[in-house]
Parts: sequence; C-alpha cells; structure tokens
Amino acid sequence: MIKVTIYQSSEGKISGFAIQGHAGYAESGSDIVCAAVSALAQNTVNSIERFTKDRFSVDVDGKNGGLYLRMEPGYSKGSKLLLDSLILGLQGIEEEYMDYLDVIFEEV
Repeated sequence: MIKVTIYQSSEGKISGFAIQGHAGYAESGSDIVCAAVSALAQNTVNSIERFTKDRFSVDVDGKNGGLYLRMEPGYSKGSKLLLDSLILGLQGIEEEYMDYLDVIFEEV
C-alpha cells in the first residue's frame, strides 16, 4: 500500500508531504496506482520548481518508493494551488483504489 502523509499546520497550511511504499495493485511496471501517484507527485514537484520561485527541499528513495517534499514557509499562492491540486488528485485515486492508497493529514 502507498501511504501519503500531508503535513499541515493547525490552520490547514500545507508544509509538505511524504509518499512511501508501493501499491501492490499489479506487477512492477504495470501498476496503474503507483504510476498515477508517481505522476501526480513528480509533476507537482516539477511544477513548483518551474512555475514558482518558492524554496523547498525534496528527497527521493527510489528503492523503497519514497518521495518527500518540505516547503519553506511563506510560499506563494501558485504553490498552494499546485499542492491543493495534488491532494485532490490523490484523494480521487484513493476513492477508487482504497485498498492500495491511504492519504492522511498530520498536524505539525
């Protein structure tokens, strides 16, 4: 199962996310759940980097299926929109494939 943790403040401001694991929906290379989650997450990171001037850190653990993003405080409305879009997409996948993806929110 893929576990996505969205880190947010008590006011709901997102500070980052962690994506860990493999869906196990199908064989490696044919797993549509892993592919969808990976595409959404990678596109979000790439879009924040390309379309904003916001600062963030990102780590990838390809062996264990991990992607970790931390936003620097004071990021733009553009990054907020991209992060909100990521969450919307992930929650849509979770609704259809709840045995393979778990999206949780954690207050930091």
